[in-house]
Amino acid sequence: MPVDTPPSASEPSPDGSETGLTVSVKTLCAFAARAGDLDLRFAPAPSAQEGVAGHRLVQARRGAGYESEIALRARFGRLLVRGRADGFDPQRGRLEEIKTFRGELDSVRANHRALHWAQARCYAWMLCEARGLDDIEAALVYLELGSDEESVLTEHWRRDDLRAHFEALCGRFLGWAEQEAAHRAARNAALPALAFPHAAFRPGQRDLAEAVYRVALAGRCLLAQAPTGIGKTLATLFPLFKAWDRQRVDKLFFLTAKTSGRAIALDGLRRLAGEGTPLRVLELTAREKACEHPDKSCHGDSCPLAKGFYDRLPAARAEAAEAAWLDRAALRRIALSHEVCPYFLAQEMARWSDAIVGDYNYYFDGSAFLWALARDEGWRAAVLVDEAHNLLERARGMYSARLEEAAIGAVRRKAPPMIRRALTRLRREWRRVQQTQTEDYRAHDTLPAGLARALQDTLAALGDHFAAHPMEAQEPLQQCFFDLAHFARLADSFGAHSVFESLLAEDALAIRNLVPAPFLAPRFEDSLSTTCFSGTLAPFGFYRDTLGLPETTATLDVGSPFRGDQLSVRIATDVSTRWRDRARSLDRVVRIIADQYAAQPGNYLAFFSSFDYLRSALEAFTQAHPEVPAWTQSRGMRESEREAFVARFSSGGRGIGFAVLGGPFGEGIDLPGDRLVGAFVASLGLPQHDAANECMRERMQAMFGDGYAYTYVYPGLQKVVQAAGRVIRSEQDAGVLYLLDDRFARREIRALLPPWWRLESMRASQPWAMRAIPCPSSG
Repeated sequence: MPVDTPPSASEPSPDGSETGLTVSVKTLCAFAARAGDLDLRFAPAPSAQEGVAGHRLVQARRGAGYESEIALRARFGRLLVRGRADGFDPQRGRLEEIKTFRGELDSVRANHRALHWAQARCYAWMLCEARGLDDIEAALVYLELGSDEESVLTEHWRRDDLRAHFEALCGRFLGWAEQEAAHRAARNAALPALAFPHAAFRPGQRDLAEAVYRVALAGRCLLAQAPTGIGKTLATLFPLFKAWDRQRVDKLFFLTAKTSGRAIALDGLRRLAGEGTPLRVLELTAREKACEHPDKSCHGDSCPLAKGFYDRLPAARAEAAEAAWLDRAALRRIALSHEVCPYFLAQEMARWSDAIVGDYNYYFDGSAFLWALARDEGWRAAVLVDEAHNLLERARGMYSARLEEAAIGAVRRKAPPMIRRALTRLRREWRRVQQTQTEDYRAHDTLPAGLARALQDTLAALGDHFAAHPMEAQEPLQQCFFDLAHFARLADSFGAHSVFESLLAEDALAIRNLVPAPFLAPRFEDSLSTTCFSGTLAPFGFYRDTLGLPETTATLDVGSPFRGDQLSVRIATDVSTRWRDRARSLDRVVRIIADQYAAQPGNYLAFFSSFDYLRSALEAFTQAHPEVPAWTQSRGMRESEREAFVARFSSGGRGIGFAVLGGPFGEGIDLPGDRLVGAFVASLGLPQHDAANECMRERMQAMFGDGYAYTYVYPGLQKVVQAAGRVIRSEQDAGVLYLLDDRFARREIRALLPPWWRLESMRASQPWAMRAIPCPSSG
């Protein structure tokens, strides 16, 4: 159990009082025994399953009387250290610590081996203490997984020397542990008394806060749909802090889809915590953005911030803990002042922070750092998922994989002979999959056994090569290994939630996830409570089914604080944006946009279903109305270009921004007041009707019984509502919205639009001005 186990969960002392300080051997040694360089030179690591199997193999080889998985504990002052030794041979008097690896023993990094010895010596002392032994042999047993051969390194220790080693580690840790215990006590005392940072809740904000509080106390999950502008960030953070001590929360994870979401979460945490609240806040940033030396490798021979990293880490960690506010800028400043890597300092501080803000992938990805750490340390983590309508597509991407022959072929041509032969066999099986295929796309319900075997053989060949040549720079081979390994992991877990695809024209194979529920469900189950919230999260059953939330998940649809007369919503029933009708209806779409602009000049957004459609509409509009300022989204816009696009929507400005529905300007941008006075949505946002989506529809029909809605309607209208939500940002805003397609008038479609919208059908060629409602320059 980790040192940051809440006081109420700590071990009782003999007199019944609480000790408050409990730590695992693994955590103790990781904190106090690491030294030297950060060294991330690639070597294929055994999987968790391979490690467990390796341990069992070694244990099974030992003779009668051998003891496995021995639970041990020992005290140092107030500190209780607990762990489970791998094995003990009473006849030899040998305590064994078992480690698995691949390749040559010399490839085990020096800093890893030092950590292994520290763990072995701790267990040796704890066994001596438990059984009254005067001396013992401590052994590191390294099992090479390729050959199943053991390498045994031994040391003979006297009991008093082991005690000194154990107490030295505990002494280094105890001061930190006591500091952290004091921090937790002060935090737990302060959070229940935390005041809401505004004089009153906004309409709907209290409803959301109360729901989050209730599910936190009940240990349940929540799906909450709440309109933009009510302050969802504060409404979800505040109740979790109020429930913190009562529910013995260890960590709060605030997960976002975009960088802008992290900034909003950090601002909310600043408002809540203020200056005096003892709350340690950490922002996790992607490695490629945090790296100070992208031209160097992550080891001491290349990067100066990796050289001696663990020697300088304690001082950096201490300053970071004292600073408490650890956003990207603060972490970088502290890390560079101690000459350590900012990214890996952030990874370390995740253990010692209270609220952590980061991307979805830190908790939901297959190799998610926060989820793995929370499970390893036994944390009671409360999770907030911001703009949760994005999680479905993001998670589908996390659990999908694609292999392209062009990339594999480029590696094969330059690979060593052993790897080249394995890749050639893989390519042979690849061709076998496609040999009878005539269409560009074909979906399969199963993965061919021959392909799976060839994939594993290629990974083994690559692993053997890396183990034999650990010091070589071989990035193309490494990337090939990563791609194949990801594909192989998904192949191992392949099921009805995914489809195996062959794309003939692109000469590619893919495993495409359709329903991430089986992968995400354990994440929700392991959290103390997870709240998924968004302005568009309906119907709830769709998200519960596809994301894998528990059946006991609560739901909340917060009524809008906005009035129907703030947003004039008109459906153009004489327009069809179906692909076959777009050319015929384009003049009508352009006329509607131009007439509205002429009737009420100001800033507008016009959304289209694709770049091709956008380009056609923009060309037609600018040709017919060159006097109207117009700017457009383009493919692959850089961040600076996106910022420039949004900056054109200035207060008092005039013009029309053309954008793609579902893109970066359809959500996550805030244009209050007259920075945006209206929007045109020329699409239902339905995904393209193609073979891949039809395959998804069939699978959704089989799993949930509503395949068309799950594949097309719900995802499409979610984008429409998000885009429309750019217009009204506060109770003072007013604006217009045109839904340019006759299908919006259908009863089943209207039922999925926000109930506060007042929908009206428009007559042909009739411009529609905004209602006479004040529209200030700021929301």
